[in-house]
Amino acid sequence: MARNDDRRRLLADAGLSVLARDGARGLTHRAVDEEAGVPTGTTSNYFRSRDALIAGLVSRIGERLMPTDADLARRAAQPPSRALFADYVRDIVRRLGEHSDVTLALFELRLEGARRPEVAATLAEWQRAAFAADVDFNHSAGLPGGAREIALLHYAIDGLMLDRLTTPIDPGTTTDDVIDDLVAGLLPDS
Repeated sequence: MARNDDRRRLLADAGLSVLARDGARGLTHRAVDEEAGVPTGTTSNYFRSRDALIAGLVSRIGERLMPTDADLARRAAQPPSRALFADYVRDIVRRLGEHSDVTLALFELRLEGARRPEVAATLAEWQRAAFAADVDFNHSAGLPGGAREIALLHYAIDGLMLDRLTTPIDPGTTTDDVIDDLVAGLLPDS
């Protein structure tokens, strides 16, 4: 079968929608076919097994949550500072919120990884590579903070997004205020 990257992305996006809406137990090849509006069996032609489907979804999550080149170029022209670091954090949170189905699907996969070692292995490889890339980016951009701060940032953003996409503990506090406080705590004035 000829490789069709557009069809693969369509199926992966449908899989993310199913995962976000129905959870890991609802993620089947047939459910993805239905969500994508394609003939039965199409998803299994592109993703032969459930593990292959999950690996495809993890890859697509990375693609969907990637910052745009324009966003990166705009920020690259600014001098490194705590304010610029906060701007990057705002952009991460914005992308996670705008693609809430992708973010919820990622949370679902992380929960499934707690139950299935093969899912955990797929996610761990992707997460560690993404974390290393984030640390490298932060360093090469001359931004304040190192691996410890980036790890703490990941922990905080995961919690913030879980809060904002489910039942907020403090709905009166804006996400921007949370980010400002978070960055101030991670990177105190020097």
